[in-house]
Amino acid sequence: MTDFIEFFKELMNADKLASLVYAYGGLYLVALIIFAETGLFVGFFLPGDSLLFVTGLMIASAPTPEPFDSNWLNVPFWIALISVAGIIGNSVGYWFGKKTGPIIFERKDTWLFKKKHIQDAHDFYERKGGGAIILARFLPVVRTFAPIVAGVVDMDKKKFFLYNVIGSFLWVASMILAGFFLGEIPWVKHNFEKIVIGLVVVTTAPVLFKMFFGKKTPGVDTTL
Repeated sequence: MTDFIEFFKELMNADKLASLVYAYGGLYLVALIIFAETGLFVGFFLPGDSLLFVTGLMIASAPTPEPFDSNWLNVPFWIALISVAGIIGNSVGYWFGKKTGPIIFERKDTWLFKKKHIQDAHDFYERKGGGAIILARFLPVVRTFAPIVAGVVDMDKKKFFLYNVIGSFLWVASMILAGFFLGEIPWVKHNFEKIVIGLVVVTTAPVLFKMFFGKKTPGVDTTL
C-alpha cells in the first residue's frame, strides 16, 4: 500500500511524470494510457487529467519538437491523436458493456444488484445520455465506467458515438491547451499537485452535490 501511495505521488509530480513519459515512448505512451483509462476496467486509477496537462507542458518545452518543427502544428496533431485514442477507448468500453449486458439482465436480483437500477440507468441515458457521456470525461474513475454502463443499458449507438467524439475532444483539448499555455509558469509547475486536485474537486463537486442534495421527483427513484 505504501509503495502504491509513493507511486501515486510521483504521478502527481510534473517533472517526474514528464520524465516517465519520455522514458517509455514519449507522447505515444500518453495516447495508450488515455485509451486504457477510458476503455479498460484496470485503467480507472490512471492519471488522465494530470497526464494531459503534462502533455501540453512537454509540447511547449520540448527541446526538439516532434513530429513537426513547429509547436503550432504539434499541438493540434497530439490533440487529434490522443482524442482518437480516447474515442476508441470509450468505444471498447461500450462494446464490452453491450456484450455483457444480456448476462447482467439474466441475473437474479440480490441485495447488491437489482435490474431496476439498470433500467433507471437506461432511462437516465435516454434523457441525458449525451451530457452524461461528455461530463464523464472530466470525472476521474467515472470516465472509465460510464461507457461500459452506456453499453449495458443499450444506449443508442449513434448517439453514444457522437457524444463520445465531442467529449473526448473537449477533454483532451482543454487539458493539453491548459498545460501548453500555463505549464511553463513557475507557480504552476511548483503547485502542480494542487492544480490537479483542484481540477478533480471542480469537476466532481457539482455531481456529488447533485447526488446528495439534489431534489428528487416524488415517486421517482434516481438511484443507478
